[in-house]
Amino acid sequence: MAAPRKPIPQPTPETQEFWDGVKAGELRLQRCQEAGCAQAYFPPRPFCPSCGSRNVATFKASGRGTLHSYVINQRPAPGFTGPYAIAVVKLDEGPKMMTNISGVEQTPEALVLDMPVEMAPEEASETISLPIFRPVGGGA
Repeated sequence: MAAPRKPIPQPTPETQEFWDGVKAGELRLQRCQEAGCAQAYFPPRPFCPSCGSRNVATFKASGRGTLHSYVINQRPAPGFTGPYAIAVVKLDEGPKMMTNISGVEQTPEALVLDMPVEMAPEEASETISLPIFRPVGGGA
C-alpha cells in the first residue's frame, strides 16, 4: 500500500495569483486601494475585509515576519511526518498567516515566539509550492 500523500491546495480564481507568486518564490498579498484604509490582508479575496471596497491590488510582500503562535503536532495527519509545527506568522506587512516552520527543531526550545522568520517555499507539485517559513539566519 502506498504511503498517503499530503493534500495539495487547489487554486481558485481569487487565489491563483497568490499561488503563482509562491511558485515564483514571492509572497503576494492584497491591499485595499481606498484612501484612509490601505489595509494589507490575507487570505486573498476580491474585496477588503476591513472596509468592503473592491478597489484592491496585489503586491509583492517581503516574505518576512515573526512567529506569532504555534502548536507542535505529535500525531500527524496522513501524508505528514511528525512532529511538526502548525504556526501562525505575523507578516511584516500586518496580516497573520497559518503555515509550517522548517529548518529548526520542532521543540518549544527552538520555536521561540517573536523570532524573525522568512518564507522558504516548498514544492508540493509541478504547479504548487507551499509558503513554508524558516527562522532568519538559521534559527534561535
